[in-house]
Amino acid sequence: MNYRHAFHAGNHADVLKHLVLARVLAYLCVKDKPFRALDAFAGLGFYDLGGDEARRTGEWHDGWGRLAAPFPDPMEALLAPYREAVAATRARHGATSYPGSPAVIREFLRPGDRGVFVELHPADAAVLRERYNADSRTKVMHLDGWTAINAQIPPPERRGLVLIDPPYEVPGEVGRLGAHLLRAVAKWPTGIFLAWYPIKDVAAIDRMAADLDAGLGRPALRLDLHIHRPDDPTRLSGSGLVVVNPPWPLAGEAAVFLPALAERLAQGQYGGYRCDPLGHQTRD
Repeated sequence: MNYRHAFHAGNHADVLKHLVLARVLAYLCVKDKPFRALDAFAGLGFYDLGGDEARRTGEWHDGWGRLAAPFPDPMEALLAPYREAVAATRARHGATSYPGSPAVIREFLRPGDRGVFVELHPADAAVLRERYNADSRTKVMHLDGWTAINAQIPPPERRGLVLIDPPYEVPGEVGRLGAHLLRAVAKWPTGIFLAWYPIKDVAAIDRMAADLDAGLGRPALRLDLHIHRPDDPTRLSGSGLVVVNPPWPLAGEAAVFLPALAERLAQGQYGGYRCDPLGHQTRD
């Protein structure tokens, strides 16, 4: 439990993850029926980009910081829910704050919706309780995220999403992610799942994607964003998301936001992306 997201808040991986999370939440809000959002590895909820950890790495400057200049209108329309979540978090917690996924989720919750934020690190779980348990729409659980996924789905609301964003501290976590995702989707076939992964060993991610393509039986997307050339397995070249049961417009939206982010967030001479369908849709 050594990973501390405060050093990485607002970086390129957060931009991709929170942009997609905000898009999915916005679509869940289109219907009146309530939903539940389960964040299985929640962290602290929000972070201070002016704090010591963020200043020591400066990673946010090459992530959220590069979004300061506006994009063309089609991209800005897709960014709007994400930008609004950041603005709302700053209105609540200060001008240098940046939302983790719990803070993004909170900004989309309506009176009947629920957010469940799970964190195993005891100190972080205590901070989460202080920040969110006073809100009747949210609940904090001090629990292993993998255990919580199995215990909390399907939810009573029957609609919603699960965000899976483990710390990747031990070898083999990409394969573990794929195996857990297959079991979770089998238990809740209509749920929306967002599974995040760092891109170092592209071959391991390709194997996970192939297993998911063969075993999911549900539509899914693989969304990869590269900020470095992906030919060095010792270096983080980018990050990606598998989105199971994506809202139907998301694939078309990804064709807009992935190249825009690859160009804006590239570090050096290379920025790349991929948007691949997975699951039963590839065989229809």
